[in-house]
Amino acid sequence: MTLTAIDWAVVAAFFALNFGIGLYYARRGGKSLGEFFLSGRSVPWWLAGISMVATTFAVDTPLAVTGFVTQHGIAGNWVWWSSVMSGILTVFFFAKLWRRSGVLTDVEFIELRYSGKAAAALRLTRAIFQGVIVNTIIMGWVNLAMAKVLGLTLHVPKFEALAVCLLFTTLYVMISGLWGVLVTDVLQFAVKMSMAIVLAVAAVAAVGGIGPMQTKLAVIDASHNGGAGGSVLAFFPTSNEAWLPLLTFVTYIAVQWWASSYPGAEPGGGGYIAQRIFSARSETDSLVATLFFNVAHYALRPWPWILVALAALILYPHGVAGTDGKIDPELGYVQTMIDYLPPWLRGLMIAGFLAAYMSTIGTHLNLGASYLTNDLYRRFIRPEASDSHYVFASRIATVVVMVFAILGAFMMTSVGDAWKYLFNLTAGVGLVMILRWYWWRVNAWSEISALITSMVVSNALLYFKVFTDANATAETLLVTVPITTAVWFAVTFFTQPETEATLVRFYERVRPSALGWKPIAKLAAPAPGVESLGLNALDWLAGCGLVYGALFGIGKVIFGDLVTGIAYLAGAVLCGGLIAYNVNRTRQPAPPVTGRFAEP
Repeated sequence: MTLTAIDWAVVAAFFALNFGIGLYYARRGGKSLGEFFLSGRSVPWWLAGISMVATTFAVDTPLAVTGFVTQHGIAGNWVWWSSVMSGILTVFFFAKLWRRSGVLTDVEFIELRYSGKAAAALRLTRAIFQGVIVNTIIMGWVNLAMAKVLGLTLHVPKFEALAVCLLFTTLYVMISGLWGVLVTDVLQFAVKMSMAIVLAVAAVAAVGGIGPMQTKLAVIDASHNGGAGGSVLAFFPTSNEAWLPLLTFVTYIAVQWWASSYPGAEPGGGGYIAQRIFSARSETDSLVATLFFNVAHYALRPWPWILVALAALILYPHGVAGTDGKIDPELGYVQTMIDYLPPWLRGLMIAGFLAAYMSTIGTHLNLGASYLTNDLYRRFIRPEASDSHYVFASRIATVVVMVFAILGAFMMTSVGDAWKYLFNLTAGVGLVMILRWYWWRVNAWSEISALITSMVVSNALLYFKVFTDANATAETLLVTVPITTAVWFAVTFFTQPETEATLVRFYERVRPSALGWKPIAKLAAPAPGVESLGLNALDWLAGCGLVYGALFGIGKVIFGDLVTGIAYLAGAVLCGGLIAYNVNRTRQPAPPVTGRFAEP
């Protein structure tokens, strides 16, 4: 693909605008650790929510979705659509609790919930696991996707492609902290979402429109896997589905969403979602921001990518080869852009890919630096330094995270495979991450044993290739989860509970439901605002109905099934109305955060 001088000017202007925003917020972001990593806990819901969505809309996402659709049809997206249930769980069961905790990172939370040497060891382990291992995997697949895009479009070698994009993003994140990330996220989301829609329109036009697309896809269905049944357009697989095996689908919706972590939908909340919750100016802002994120992330964004993926199935029946000559199912998205996007939009499309890249990498550079600075350096190496010293250390940590990101990209070949690996790596950890909020008996050893068991079992199954059929991901999950769960439950009861003082401190600070905290609730000072599990459960069901109703409603309308589509959308509106009513009638001032975990 050839870019004109105007195209390059558009790309340069986009770089300059992002850097200008970083410079503007440099002074504010450098005031303290709280400003650098949490924007002073003063972010309105809409800014926090858009930033969450922008972060998950990475350059890898349309490529991964294209790979899923190419290999498993639309239903292949259940690998991440199932995480709606986990994401909505965070909205109504955890967002307010996270905001009340007053911590700087979700890893720091460990020493609010637990105490002693085990808690310190867990915090150290989690800081390395989250800040180095998981963060590097995520940035690695984002960098890999960007390298694929630039390699196929501009024929830029992998290292050079990453050097320019990553160095620039690191520079403005290092200067401005989270403020720069949040504000550039708004710009970047607008650009990349607009260009995704434009490319979807061009792709559908290239195959003759929605009607002809459906007709041509029916021909592909008849030849797929020897005509074994099922439709590439099916939202749900059936028992004879040749695209997505039924066992895999059932595992996604019955087990994976609560047992494994998916970036943005960690059971119990965590990662950059928790960081945005901490930065919100109130409990209500944190809840609404997280709800907005889930609706936009799952219901609004996927369809432009899915339409391009379906068009690519028709346009490139034999697949698209990468720079190494191998067929890569994820590259249909990029090839469609090269062949069918009007030439005068190519500069904007490259800017859209850059926006998708920078929003995600920017967040994970800042998030990874927060773990290395706050949970490693400040906690274990230099606990009594000045705030200005820690801000300087944070900027150095940002560069260190950048180096990890480069290494990660050179260790991967498939974005979709990296997604699935992360699901399996954390299989079985989800339940303990949920229950630590709502059951007093969970202790630091519970988490330590769950984390170690999950990593050992899942990696052993993958290394020895125990499962190699179409259900391999689901089968790995179904073995890892019960083993991990059995181990951490046993460890919990064979070890001592946390100290009474630690549990009372946590309960008085966070005020979860008293149901699983009865022995501790009797010792704690009385206070209003204890969580209602019944109301939370009702809102959780309504939230799932809102997201899935909007997701399937939009899809049905796109493919011409107006009656079913409108019914889905009407259900989504009713669910949204119920949530709004419940949120407004239970709104109350947030309790003050004091002491060790106070606002910075």
